[in-house]
Amino acid sequence: MTALDIPELALVALVGVSGSGKSTFARRHFLPSQVLSSDTFRAMVADDENDQSASADAFEALHHVAATRLRRGRLTVVDATNLQPHARAALVRVAREHDVLPVAIVLDVPEALAWERTQARADRTFGRQVLARMQRDLRRSYGLLAREGFRKVHVLRGVAEIDAAGIRYERLFNDRRELTGPFDIVGDVHGCREELEALLLRLGWQLRRDDAGRPVDAVHPAGRTAVFVGDLVDRGPDSPGVLRLVMGMVAAGHALCVPGNHEQKLLRKLRGRDVRLTHGLAETMAQLDGEPAEFVTEVATFVDGLVSHYVLDGGRLVVAHAGLKEAYQGRASGRVRAFALFGETTGETDEYGLPVRYPWARDYRGQAMVVYGHTPTPAPEWVNNTICIDTGCVFGGRLTALRYPEKELVSVDAVKEWYAPARPLVVTPPRPDTVLDLADVTGRRHIRHAYGTLTVPAENAAAALEVMSRFAVDPARLVWLPPTMAPCSTSTVDGFLEHPAQAFADYRAAGVDRVVCEEKHMGSRAVVLVERKPGPFGGGVVHTRTGRPFFGAPLDAELLARVRAAVTAAGLWAELGTDALLLDAELLPWSAKAGGLIREQYASVGAAGRAALPAALATLDAAAARGLPVGELRQRMAARQAEVAAYSAAYRAYVAPTDGLRGVTLAPFAVLAGAGVSFVDRDHGWHLDLADRLCAADPAFFTPTRRRVVDLADESAVVAATEWWLTLTSAGGEGMVVKPYAGPAARSEKGSLLQPGIKCRGREYLRIIYGPGYTDSAQLTALRRRSLGRKRGLALHEHGLGLAALDAWAQGAPLWRRHELVFAILACESEPVDPRL
Repeated sequence: MTALDIPELALVALVGVSGSGKSTFARRHFLPSQVLSSDTFRAMVADDENDQSASADAFEALHHVAATRLRRGRLTVVDATNLQPHARAALVRVAREHDVLPVAIVLDVPEALAWERTQARADRTFGRQVLARMQRDLRRSYGLLAREGFRKVHVLRGVAEIDAAGIRYERLFNDRRELTGPFDIVGDVHGCREELEALLLRLGWQLRRDDAGRPVDAVHPAGRTAVFVGDLVDRGPDSPGVLRLVMGMVAAGHALCVPGNHEQKLLRKLRGRDVRLTHGLAETMAQLDGEPAEFVTEVATFVDGLVSHYVLDGGRLVVAHAGLKEAYQGRASGRVRAFALFGETTGETDEYGLPVRYPWARDYRGQAMVVYGHTPTPAPEWVNNTICIDTGCVFGGRLTALRYPEKELVSVDAVKEWYAPARPLVVTPPRPDTVLDLADVTGRRHIRHAYGTLTVPAENAAAALEVMSRFAVDPARLVWLPPTMAPCSTSTVDGFLEHPAQAFADYRAAGVDRVVCEEKHMGSRAVVLVERKPGPFGGGVVHTRTGRPFFGAPLDAELLARVRAAVTAAGLWAELGTDALLLDAELLPWSAKAGGLIREQYASVGAAGRAALPAALATLDAAAARGLPVGELRQRMAARQAEVAAYSAAYRAYVAPTDGLRGVTLAPFAVLAGAGVSFVDRDHGWHLDLADRLCAADPAFFTPTRRRVVDLADESAVVAATEWWLTLTSAGGEGMVVKPYAGPAARSEKGSLLQPGIKCRGREYLRIIYGPGYTDSAQLTALRRRSLGRKRGLALHEHGLGLAALDAWAQGAPLWRRHELVFAILACESEPVDPRL
């Protein structure tokens, strides 16, 4: 087999005459989704793949789709003749716009064979002279492809070479995702060898020296890898010494290094280019004059081989000299290299004559941590998961390293000011963690997080902003919002709209073998963030599922005090190693928070029915006494009276007198997170056991959650759980929530998030939702046609956002990141979904 090497991310242009086998080659070596065929796009826009008059529109659409795929990081193959320079130029332009490498694969078969294949196709009606012209264009293309910008050109001549070819994917030089560290990332050294040695020693490295006592390598006993962010040279006292040490570490596999703009300028000088000896280059050249010529040659070779940036640790870490926007990470182009070396400037200069740099980090929203240098700063500052570790050592500041993944900063002081800075090092006050920017959440936003992606429409963001800005608790304390919960698949059991059989079947279909069935408390969802020591904010916060304060300051503080006392009595602060806990709970009774809603929306319906139907029955009885045929109508009215009575009994079951917190109880069912730690990886048995301990600590205030753990392969356990549900609901209970026993962050066998819970509500409770007479066979038949897809999708989106928000809180992420996720959960609630589901 002849291996054709192409980058994993590239735009591949197949080049060949009609009948050369391009489409067959594409089908054999690439996925159907990766191949964009000009014939297919002509058919799209004109219903005829041979309509040449549609070619301009077809290629416009093809280029648009190719651009979209490349922007999303997908290999793209263009199946067209691509014989004309202007056609290829358009493809090269698309590739360059998205910073990927264009590749050409030429299929050259004898003209006679191509003509034979063309004649065999009934949809090809052009003459042989057209094919001959294509062959001439193909011959002219050979010498043009590389000059036109194709970085790789593979030419396959004849059927045998084409059939023997195979595709072998290459990773870009910057793709080192397999390296997971741990890393010690070192900021701009600028010839400060003495400080570099001191920093490495402080980091635990062991220096190796040559016979002259010069450091030529360093090794870390724990197997750490050093990563240098560039600008090793210029301005400092010993650029050759720094180069000797770093080059030795890289050669030994103990370090990686990306180039800085000063290395690039040095390389141009060493290659004989006309370069001004400014910004410390004169000092470096003078120092290199004292080195052997072979060392200077090694320096040039080393610098020439440096890669613009590195993507490390599975894509979680990016190192570039001047930083790198998300769109450029893992890409290869002159534009990417320029940004990595110099950053982005506004085109202006400041009062010191230095370029004004665009603050790209302020707009950064990428998943990868970006570590960089280039612009000296007195102290490193985290900005949106990016950090600059150039702390101006050569200017008398410090030489700094970031330990990854620990995120620990280690520094040593400069021996002296080796070079006077053109601009004084001034600390720019960081944006306070408690300050949010409206731009963080407004408009249409595409949010990526560890559990998925989501697009928030601008109108949903506007609705969430209305709620957040007017009613919600302090965003700094709004750690998490509960996701909406999807009901089980619609039941086919006679008389039931929802039934445990469908809830169990839903999880079996997802590959779940063990679930926990939790009593569904009919109250008001309450999220409780309680702190061990009451502070200026009251020691925590209690809010609703939409982020609003629950009762108000006095009662909320009293509720938090009860929770805090129970957590202390249960010994959870020390056991969990935290001074704050986030609880998911239900506050009972329903009427404690929803009294007005019950009176206006439910009790009024029941009262009207109870008042009107007896009068209607009395009238019908009088009519029947006079011999009028109203028997059937009376039966219907009597049935409605019974339905209204059942409806009234359903909502009355959740009404109880309360006075402040007297009569109020809290039913916790999950301990989601603590300060600096998330508990979503624990199973529901763990969560419910902790909830039971809180109930035992204060049984007058906490209500336990009854439950059954069910092995779905055990039919007797399934039957027992179903009977338990029937008993629970017949006694006035709302129903149950079925959850994967593995815990809130449970995933399917394919790795996708599972529904965090499926609710299965009781037959009588659903009268509150669907109306007194919903059990009528005609109504029930209509309701069984309800669509659950959107509700389920929304539940998963909100669940993923919630998990990401909990992780962000535990990891100490910036407030904007945490708030962006919580805000998106609330924005999802504006989606038009049947509120009865």
